[in-house]
Amino acid sequence: QVQLVESGGGLVQAGGSLRLSCVASGRTFSTHAMGWFRQAAGKEREFVAAISWRGDATAYADSVKGRFTISRDNAKNTVYLQMNSLKPEDTAVYYCAGATYVGTLQGGRGAYWGQGTQVTISS
Repeated sequence: QVQLVESGGGLVQAGGSLRLSCVASGRTFSTHAMGWFRQAAGKEREFVAAISWRGDATAYADSVKGRFTISRDNAKNTVYLQMNSLKPEDTAVYYCAGATYVGTLQGGRGAYWGQGTQVTISS
């Protein structure tokens, strides 16, 4: 079974940057698509970004395109989310998830999930 541990969240001012990391345990990481989701207080969880197992295909929510970049290092069993030009509306708990395909993650379905890391953007 794959376990995911996120880190890198915190409090930053609007316009700043953060890089989230998600470290996976388990042999299936390098053959699975990975993604990031977020859930703001009082709102439903939403898709943010996903990357294929080889890293040659990515997908982003319209709200983060051009500001966020997802990447992965299969040798380190780690997926990253570089977040730039942060806005107060990016405030949420960010979750890492894995699934067989990028499309599965875009549909909001993850086979396994991390516990989340809080990101707070002050105005």
